[in-house]
Amino acid sequence: MLSIIQAAGWPIWPLIACSVVALALIAERLVSLKTTRVAPPNLLDEAIAVSRQGLPSTEVVNQLAQNSALGEVLAAGIRTLVRNPSSSDEDIRAALEAAGRKAAHSLERYLSALATIASAAPLLGLLGTVIGMIEIFGSQAPTGGGAPGGNPAQLAHGISVALYNTAFGLIVAIPALIFWRYFRARVDGYLLTLELSGERFARHLAEIRR
Repeated sequence: MLSIIQAAGWPIWPLIACSVVALALIAERLVSLKTTRVAPPNLLDEAIAVSRQGLPSTEVVNQLAQNSALGEVLAAGIRTLVRNPSSSDEDIRAALEAAGRKAAHSLERYLSALATIASAAPLLGLLGTVIGMIEIFGSQAPTGGGAPGGNPAQLAHGISVALYNTAFGLIVAIPALIFWRYFRARVDGYLLTLELSGERFARHLAEIRR
């Protein structure tokens, strides 16, 4: 591996940095976007069951908010009704929507950075290719006496720089793009779940308020 890096020259170092950052972002998002951390399947039904006989205590609401992103959205509606029992349906929905926007921002964290890496890695690989081509043409420059000259070692190094950087740029970009699309679809699904759950919980809170 070290010999490949040496053969690729200095242009490969930005690509190595991008690969390290991309791996860290992918690992973080794989953990953060687990279903249990975002929208546990039975959480909405449990929240409705707990609040059906009356508004839960502050401790229960805090536990709900800390449970997941969906729990935070549901807790926002309960807290609005606790602070002001005469809150209108619009007030409850506004609180749920505000919490939903905050949750959406958290779910989409780092996705733009991963998309940037997926877009920039091929360009960095192209930069390395261009630099390698410059070295190739430089090695074929005429000698001082006017006869065409050539440095085989420099020619080989230029070819290595061009090919290794092109390949490594694609190696970094392709997984980053795949995971970005995967996370984007996953987040969109979660956002739909949060929206539908918030709408159902808003109707439930409106019922118990009456």
